[in-house]
Amino acid sequence: MFSRRLPHDLRPNRIAALRARAGEIPYDLTVTNPTACDLPYPEDVLAPLAQPAGSVYRPEPLGLAAAREAVAEEYRRAGIGIEPRQVAIVSSTSEAYGLLFKLLCDPGDEVLVPRPSYPLLEHLVTLEGAHPAAYRLDPTCGWQPRHEELASPRARAVVVVHPNNPTGSYLDEAHRRDVLERCRAARLALVADEVFHAFPLAGGTVPGSFAGTSDVLTFALGGLSKYAGLPQVKLSWIVASGPEPEAGEALERLAFAADQYLSVSTPVQVALPRLLSHAAAIRAAILERCRRNLQTLASSARAVPGLEAPPPRAGWSALVRFPAVIREETLVVQLLEQDGVAVHPGYFFDFPQEGWLVVSLLPEPSRFEEGCRRLFARLARALSA
Repeated sequence: MFSRRLPHDLRPNRIAALRARAGEIPYDLTVTNPTACDLPYPEDVLAPLAQPAGSVYRPEPLGLAAAREAVAEEYRRAGIGIEPRQVAIVSSTSEAYGLLFKLLCDPGDEVLVPRPSYPLLEHLVTLEGAHPAAYRLDPTCGWQPRHEELASPRARAVVVVHPNNPTGSYLDEAHRRDVLERCRAARLALVADEVFHAFPLAGGTVPGSFAGTSDVLTFALGGLSKYAGLPQVKLSWIVASGPEPEAGEALERLAFAADQYLSVSTPVQVALPRLLSHAAAIRAAILERCRRNLQTLASSARAVPGLEAPPPRAGWSALVRFPAVIREETLVVQLLEQDGVAVHPGYFFDFPQEGWLVVSLLPEPSRFEEGCRRLFARLARALSA
């Protein structure tokens, strides 16, 4: 009766079921909702949603002109020459993916997606009737793509997550050139998820955005959820670029698909210029929190021989690497049941072998510090057993 695009078994896995029974977790190191992490927000940050102009419904498939201009202006401030006509306003990054896979893929086509990465990608590809084909990120060279795997005769697009979640790795310049060359040679579109691009955690030069790429049909994704720490207002964007007339035709077809949904509310589009005016201050607060918690994580890991917390370059997450003396799932369950600590096992993100944990850097610092203390105490006991 039901489509094979959905998972056959929708029962919660062991960890999800345990979390549901546990209720509130004292030291939740998986939280990625910035509005639930005691971060400072301007009191009037959502006041722009009440503008009178938002009470008039004005359906535009690719978004209101003022909203598209506001996004283009953000890119121009960053030195990237984007025109409003290249911008499509959507309700979420997930919707952006769905529209792009509709645009690019026929049923049975493949989309190349990174592994490890956020597991949502494979579901979104499958829900559009396409097939996810994984290419691996190599931990020995900073989680860069294995170039020999960026190929498939059935592929229509390559997804890059720049920076990747959860490894926190940007594509470096050499691998960026390689990805673009492979897209050119095989006539593949490039979908660049850049929602964490504005959150560099380490020093050095931040690799550039894929927005504005001229020689490959490219779609760069961003949104208020991360860029302004406002996941509740539901607005994201696609920036389309590439050779003409291909890029122009892509936008026309994207407008047709978006016109069937018209999902973005008028009030949030009207409010977008003013919402973006708060974004830099909110990002600064999030970055300060993530960098502080990253220092706590690193010092906690150094105190236990045999453990590593490889520093991410960007994003809101970090990794813990431990010798596989205990299974990830067993460790995560023990932490939940006995220590009141929640972390993600690496296999949730398709890490290639056991021995990885993923933690969020967003929690309130004192909770994060105590959660780390309990996490590393548990790991120390496992290593000494």
